[in-house]
Order: sequence, then structure tokens, then C-alpha cells
Amino acid sequence: MPKEKKWILAEEPNSKKVDELSQAININSVLSKILVGRGINNYDEAKSFFRPSIEDCHDPFLMKDMPQAVDRLINAIENKEFILVYGDYDVDGSTSVAMMYSFLKNYCSNLFYYIPDRYLEGYGISMQGIDYANEHNCSLIISLDCGIKAEDQVDYANSLDIDFIICDHHNPGEKLPKAVAILDPKRKDCDYPFKELSGCGVGFKFIQAFCIQKEIPEHHAFELLDLVAISIAADIVAVTGENRTLAFYGLEKINFNPRPGIKALLQASGLKDKITISNLVFQLGPRINAAGRIDHAHLAVKLLTAVHEDEATIIAENISNKNNTRKDFDQNITTQALSAIEENEKLLTANSTVLYNKNWHKGVIGIVASRCIEQYYRPTIILTESNGKATGSARSVEGFDLYSAIESCKEHLDQFGGHMHAAGLTLSIDKIPDFSAAFEQIVKTNITEDQLIPKVKIDSYISLDQITDKFYAILSQMDPFGPGNMQPVFAAKDLTIIGEPLILKEKHLKLSVKDKAGTQKLSAIGFGMAEYKDLLTNSNTFELAFTIQENHFNGVKSLQLYLKDIRID
Repeated sequence: MPKEKKWILAEEPNSKKVDELSQAININSVLSKILVGRGINNYDEAKSFFRPSIEDCHDPFLMKDMPQAVDRLINAIENKEFILVYGDYDVDGSTSVAMMYSFLKNYCSNLFYYIPDRYLEGYGISMQGIDYANEHNCSLIISLDCGIKAEDQVDYANSLDIDFIICDHHNPGEKLPKAVAILDPKRKDCDYPFKELSGCGVGFKFIQAFCIQKEIPEHHAFELLDLVAISIAADIVAVTGENRTLAFYGLEKINFNPRPGIKALLQASGLKDKITISNLVFQLGPRINAAGRIDHAHLAVKLLTAVHEDEATIIAENISNKNNTRKDFDQNITTQALSAIEENEKLLTANSTVLYNKNWHKGVIGIVASRCIEQYYRPTIILTESNGKATGSARSVEGFDLYSAIESCKEHLDQFGGHMHAAGLTLSIDKIPDFSAAFEQIVKTNITEDQLIPKVKIDSYISLDQITDKFYAILSQMDPFGPGNMQPVFAAKDLTIIGEPLILKEKHLKLSVKDKAGTQKLSAIGFGMAEYKDLLTNSNTFELAFTIQENHFNGVKSLQLYLKDIRID
């Protein structure tokens, strides 16, 4: 039997506000209910939401230390200093480096970039990176998507007469590094109005401020928003406020005038239709990430900074091949991990999952942890061996504070870091059993039964007859979707099946459905839902939870339901 999920229906918003918004912008009550539930109550707010203006972006000089950062960069360029652009190896870091390097090379010839090796150096600013800057006579390092906790590394750079400008979006520690400037909206002493920028977004604000001060037309900065949009999507930051505006215009550039590297990546991904945030999350992001997971992230930067389409095509094909290798690792290790749980009676009944295998590839263990949660919904840690230690990625379930749970077991760990829903950790291999037992006890003591049940959040019930082309046209304009503005999930009841459900690739379910009392027939697809086929065939009526997508096949467009869950009546 499929694992049952809990459906949570959104609270009904104020009916008067819903009616007023429906009349003001001429949409039906289902859509206006969703908008009011997201804080959009009148015509002006709806206009801002559906048609974001680049003029709504905040003044970059509202960010703490921005004047110092811009002055130091201008000084470095005027004095022909050597500058190193430094970024993390994930998508946010790679896009940040590509953006800053692409921009600065127009004003500075003495320019290098550096991304640490995921396996040899690890996350953040490394001593090796600073040594690289020193060997290349760099007197300024601009770090992107990292550096906010790099006190020792910045001290080391200072001892070599190398200045740091830090552009980060992570939470600071108790003490800040002794950098020339620290741009981070999450600083307690920073009054910047929007706190949820990506690392690339912080770098973009720096570039925007540089343009303002140097009186460079700001469209030179806005040309970089394609990279900012990819970082927003891949780093799962809030797609609200300024991020929504940046993502909106970044997607516009990707769709109408993509840079050679992105164009080549779209072609390698087989994407031909309008690109959405979902495409960036599930097609482009993993490919960019695969460079750093399987080889080295400088390949991603090389792609994103490519000027010629021929060069970009070759690199994109290389990166796509690495992504295929990543997928193979991911699938094989996930299969091994799930087997390890199923063959262990103690693990089957546990409140957490902690697995170790020295042969698992470090680059995909975070993905594997997420895959395991899809089958066994509980806090999960996947460990492998690296440099003689056990190193791992942890993922949580909604509402459970993973970071606090790991922190409670810190006596067994060498180091750890992260946040409520995801973390990384390193420990001695011989301490794995003690850590596993301690972690299980902490989870068992603190997790609630409700937190161990997967949930589907539903915006509204709807009849299939309400799902029209006009309805979808308005719904699709709510994009870009993401945290804070998730793609609406609908539910429909009293549904019947038309014909025989199909099984695709042995695990996916395809079917046609209609309301028992209605006339509209729609196709639906449920990824990984093949086990529902017999249940549906033998049922009278059922309920579906789904999102609505436009399907393109053989030149024909049609609306299709993408299933989140199925309930048999």
C-alpha cells in the first residue's frame, strides 16, 4: 500500500477581500482566493505581483558596508591591482563567480577566479585559495556566497596584505571577519530591507552599486540577471519581494536573449518551450551542480562565461555527460541505501536513518538523503568516507530542527554546520555507532508523530470544469514560483477514471479523469505512483491533489494534472 499523506487545506481568506479582488482584476474566485491568501488584496498589489518593475529594486547603498566595498573596488581597478573572484562550488557560488568575473573583466585586466575543490578543500574560503591569490600577486579577494564565518582565513589574508570584500547571504557568527567590507543582509547591523537574497543576489547588488557610483548605465548590471535567476531557483531562497523581481527579469533574459553558456545548456537539456523556475531547479541547476559534484566547478564557470557558442556547446555536452554520471551514482546509491534500511529490522522501525558506506560518492549523498526521505519519511543522514573520516549530508522532514538535533550529538563529531532542514557533518569512522545511537535517541525524544507524516498543502478544492485555458493563462502568470510563492496545489473530488491507467517506465502512472458530475476530461500523470493502478481501477470515485501544467506533445498543447497524491474514496 502507498504511504498515506496528510492533506492540509489552506485557511479560507476573508470572503469580502476575495470578492473585491475578483471584481478589481476580473478573475474567478478560486484564483483570487489564492492571491488573497498570499497577501495580494487589491489592484495595485496584484499589478506589482503580476508585473514586477525593476524600479522596485532597493537602493544597493542601503546595505551595510556598500560604500566601503565600492570604493575599495574602484581603487583596485584604478591602481591596476590584481583581483581574485572567489566563490563556492555549488550553483549559487558558480553563478556568482561567473557574474562577477563577466562584469569585472570589462574594467579590469588583472583578474582571476577561484573555486575550491569540493573534495580536497571543502566548503567556503580555503587557505589554499588565499595562497593561490598570493601566488598571483592579488591584493584584493572578492568572495561570493561564502566568507561570513571565515575569521581565520581573512586574518591569514590580512597577514599577506590581501584585502577581502565578502558578499554572503548566510547567517553570521558572533564575530565578523576583519574584512574591508562585509555585504550580508543578514548582519544584525544591516538595515537592507530584503533579507533573503541569494549569494549571487548580494553580488549583483554590489555590481549595481558600482554602476551607480561610476555612472555606468544600469542595464549593464541587469544583463546579469539570468545568472541571478538561476541562483535564486537552485539555492531555494524565497521567491518573494526583490527576489521575485530579479527572478522575473532573469527568466525574461533566459527566454529571449540567453548568454551562449545558458543557451547551450538549454539545448543539452532538451528544453524548447518557455523556461520557468521549475526548469532552472530540475534541469539547469543539477547540470551546473554536476560539474562540482563529479569533477570541478570551474567547468561550470567556464561554461557560464563562454563568449562563443561553439565553445559553450562543447562544455555543455561535457557537463551533461557528468550529470548523467551523477544520475547513475544517485540511482545506484539510493537503491543500496533503501536496501540497507529494508534489510535491517531495527532501521525499519527507527525514527531516523543514519547510513554509512565508504564506497558511496561524496558528491551525491545529499541527493540520496532526500531520496531516502521520499520512501522513509524521517530525518536522514548519509555518510561516506573522505580523507580517512566519515563525512555526511543530513536532510530533515518538515517542522523538525535537524541542526539542533545534530548539535545535541556534537561530542561525537569533529565538525558540523547547516540549518533547520539540511546540514553537513564530519566525524571519526569509529564514532559512527555512538553518533547513530545518540542521534536516534534525540530524534525519538523530540519528534512528534505528526512530523513523521508527509504532508500535501492544498490551496483550494476545484472542479475539473473550472480548469480552462483562461484559468491556466492567469495561473501561469503567478510564476516565478518558489518558497513564499509556491506553485498552487489543487484538489478535486468525486473523480472517475476513463479507460485503463497506463504504467510508464515501470514506475509512473498515466490516466485520464473526469468529474462524476462534470464534462471536462483531463490527462493526469503521477511520477513514481504506479502502485496506485489497481486501487484506481477497482475504485468507484477518488480524490486527487495536483498542480496544473501545460503539456507539449507533437506540436499540440494541452493541460495536464501533475499528481501530488491520490485518495481512494
